Amino acid sequence: MSATLIAVVLALILGHAVAPLARLRRYGWFDAWLELGQRQAGAAFASPFAILISLGLPLLLGGWLQSALDGRFFGIPGFLFAVAVLIYCWGPRDLDIDVEAIEEAPDEAARERAIGQLAGEQRPPAANDEAGLVTAVFAGARRRWFGVLFWFLLLGPFGALLYRLAERGAGASAGPLPPAHAAAYRHLLAILDWPVAHLMALALAIAGNFDAVHGAWRDWHHARRDLPFDFSTGFLDAAALAGERQSRREASVERALDAESGLDVPDEVPPDAPAALPAMHAAMSLVWRILTVWLVVVALFVLAGYV
Repeated sequence: MSATLIAVVLALILGHAVAPLARLRRYGWFDAWLELGQRQAGAAFASPFAILISLGLPLLLGGWLQSALDGRFFGIPGFLFAVAVLIYCWGPRDLDIDVEAIEEAPDEAARERAIGQLAGEQRPPAANDEAGLVTAVFAGARRRWFGVLFWFLLLGPFGALLYRLAERGAGASAGPLPPAHAAAYRHLLAILDWPVAHLMALALAIAGNFDAVHGAWRDWHHARRDLPFDFSTGFLDAAALAGERQSRREASVERALDAESGLDVPDEVPPDAPAALPAMHAAMSLVWRILTVWLVVVALFVLAGYV
């Protein structure tokens, strides 16, 4: 597990310090593989069980490589393979860079394009939609960072590849899969996202205001107590909004105290920016805190010798 933690930290550093690595995150081969399956398998590809082939074969190859490299030459090939897979599955776009692009956009047209990049395949929120921007940041964090990271920590490179390919298959970028086949990908992604969202909410409560986050989580589940269980992660949106509001409230108090003390208080976003951007900025700060909590917890497990 210590090697896994080092691989995570190294992948994070390289992913941010070496910008050209982001251009290597291309999944056209997987899209082409799905299109080939549709052409060759015909009606058989319309079954939800076809996911065992469309997703299973690439994962089988990745798992074989992981197993073949494990323990060879003092573990160095397996370690390098793990770092390479994690870097490849991260993103594909850098979340913090997309958020900065929105904050620093020179005009409304550029800001709308940047918001579209943040939202990805989801419907982009308006620049003045506080709740939409906050949930877009957290959804991007779950899909770009934490989903890959959780399954990597649990299953190694196989887990990171599993999450990324499931996310690709569930999205529109994979092409028009037959409805039942596409539904299987969406259901698998919902299952993979569910524990990730809960651990993000827990880390948010630890890193932010516990009462506000727990209250939002509890109220969301209470409102859905009569509905069937469906692996929904809407509780994370509720927790994110509550945590962001409380974080901005506390930051506002701190800035006011600093101003009273005569300290220079820089603006976090341009003064002429839409009023919703501070909420997005606060949400991104909370995402960084969540990542820090995750890494600290993993480090504590390593130091304690439990894993």
